[in-house]
Amino acid sequence: MNDLLSLNNRVAVVTGGSRGIGRSIALELAGRGAAVVVNYNKSSGAAEEVVKMIQSTGGKAAVFQADVSDFSAAQGLIKFAVETFGDLHILVNNAGITRDTLIMMMSEADWDAVLDANLKSTFNCSKAAVKHMIRKRYGRILNISSVSGQMGNPGQTNYSASKAGQIGFSKALAREIASRNVTVNVIAPGFIDTEILSTMTPEMLESVIKMVPLGRKGKPEEIAFAAAFLVSDQAAYITGQVLGVDGGMGMM
Repeated sequence: MNDLLSLNNRVAVVTGGSRGIGRSIALELAGRGAAVVVNYNKSSGAAEEVVKMIQSTGGKAAVFQADVSDFSAAQGLIKFAVETFGDLHILVNNAGITRDTLIMMMSEADWDAVLDANLKSTFNCSKAAVKHMIRKRYGRILNISSVSGQMGNPGQTNYSASKAGQIGFSKALAREIASRNVTVNVIAPGFIDTEILSTMTPEMLESVIKMVPLGRKGKPEEIAFAAAFLVSDQAAYITGQVLGVDGGMGMM
């Protein structure tokens, strides 16, 4: 274990922790000593697999099903973490969905579903976690946004709005709770090699890669390492910031 970014005696909740970026973050935090609650909505088998991987190396982990776009379900998730592991130090709001289409064809249901899953869930979980963190005068909240929330992306008005909303939410919340030693930061991933990219045609993927200065897709593990830093004690003087892990795509 790397002692520099040790998370020993920390308890973390990772929403959407069964696959992709969330899975890598859950494994990274656990590998650094944190007890991790792996949240999922529908992918029970994948979530159980993550927990077993953590436990097989001597780590502590538990799984909890919750649709975190539902306020009461999100509160139940945070309550479970505290009751199971006795505390809560880290919240990673990673859960999210896409329903991409041009606005002329986007239904109200498509808009609402993405805003609820991506942005409302961030509010729901953060509100529940902040109550505990403020009392303890310690906490790390990390919201996984997207380069799409910074630059916009055609066919993603719903997704881009939700991810831009996470950034504004994070900056406001960071100001609210900084005096209580609780930090709030954002990672804005670029095009990361997860299941979402599997829906793209080779031609689409090639055109996207041309937009990335480093000329390749990112790896979920590269997001996870950045996450481990931002939730560590070494990042105690960083709050309200957006870290782009995007191969340079979001440079302004």
